[in-house]
Amino acid sequence: MDAAATGNGRVALVTGAARGIGLGIAAWLISEGWQVVLTDLDRERGSKVSKVLGDNAWFITMDVADEKQVAQGVAEVLGQFGRLDALVCNAAVADPRNMTLESLDLAYWNRILAVNLSGPMLLAKHCAPYLRAHGGAIVNLASTRARQSEPNTEAYAASKGGLLALTHALAMSLGPEVRVNAVSPGWIDARDPAARRAEPLTDVDHAQHPAGRVGTVEDVAAMVAWLLSRQAGFVTGQEFVVDGGMSKKMIYSE
Repeated sequence: MDAAATGNGRVALVTGAARGIGLGIAAWLISEGWQVVLTDLDRERGSKVSKVLGDNAWFITMDVADEKQVAQGVAEVLGQFGRLDALVCNAAVADPRNMTLESLDLAYWNRILAVNLSGPMLLAKHCAPYLRAHGGAIVNLASTRARQSEPNTEAYAASKGGLLALTHALAMSLGPEVRVNAVSPGWIDARDPAARRAEPLTDVDHAQHPAGRVGTVEDVAAMVAWLLSRQAGFVTGQEFVVDGGMSKKMIYSE
């Protein structure tokens, strides 16, 4: 398929795109004329949402922690579209069932790091030659939890902290042809519309943010889209926090 015939001629690969922030990023890029390849472990939902997004969306199943699947997926993208201009590493395991340090299972720890940290490395490794060919860009989805934590979140925090370090390391290794940046979302209401309607956020939820509201997937998607654009050509190796100001808010119990 000729990507130029379907939009602005640029092709983006977005991982973990069957729902939430990843889906929001994919939809935003498609609205700007990108051809977007969505990947996810959830084949049924991924196929469904890609059909809803239209002709500029294409879905493939991928476990980003499996190098064979990553290599095969990238080869499929190149076979289908002949080029790759952007990589958005959003796929992550974010299990809300926090484990105490004493009960933290090594297999669980390793799976979190495999998906959240090794996955972006593997994708960068296999996408790099094609991104270089077109002056492409990578955006890694980190988290404000890379710099601040709740109790019992060691695996997730460590994976996102490592991702920030990986981001600036990749920027040095892949520049100047490829720019690499990270976006760290705070509280983003990434639930499906039905869930948001059934259990809306409270005024207190919104008011605690200096920006006056909880974030949306569109807030993150807009930042990602800018970082992938030509306008961000002098920006690489950086972290961009999208959290409504919460990480700058001094909080003490009175």
